[in-house]
Amino acid sequence: MKDKRSKYPKRTRLKDFSYKGCYRYFITLRSRNQASCFIDPGLVTKLSEILKETAEHRNFYVWAYCFMPDHLHLLVEGKTEDADMRGFIFTFKQKTAFWFSRVYQTKLWQPSYYERILRKDEAASAVARYILENPVRKGIVTDYTLYPHSGSLEVNDISQII
Repeated sequence: MKDKRSKYPKRTRLKDFSYKGCYRYFITLRSRNQASCFIDPGLVTKLSEILKETAEHRNFYVWAYCFMPDHLHLLVEGKTEDADMRGFIFTFKQKTAFWFSRVYQTKLWQPSYYERILRKDEAASAVARYILENPVRKGIVTDYTLYPHSGSLEVNDISQII
């Protein structure tokens, strides 16, 4: 549903959920105008560094990530009861957008983002597999291990989580 004052969809956060604590989230962030900016290895490296710093600072695990050409998938989990997912994403988007606009003189992200809160009984490994196999489904690579812009910030061997 669109907000009449904006050309962008209304933000869709759950009204009665705090987004704080040790919850797991499947998050998708889209590039501005769905530009294929995440094909540049240098850019992805810089954004990955900022992701790692922000996750550490905001008390989040990043179990899986995948920079597709025009969007980023994340499987994250709060480490502490005060881990704030909205704050984590806000900080990550703000830091990356600031750096990107200084270097490229344009905007990086589409407003808002999509998130799904994983149920306690839902296997995070299935979500991680979905994220990591996205380049295979899109025909970019034949095996997810060949894609250079995905992985985990928590484990060296990604097969440990999928």
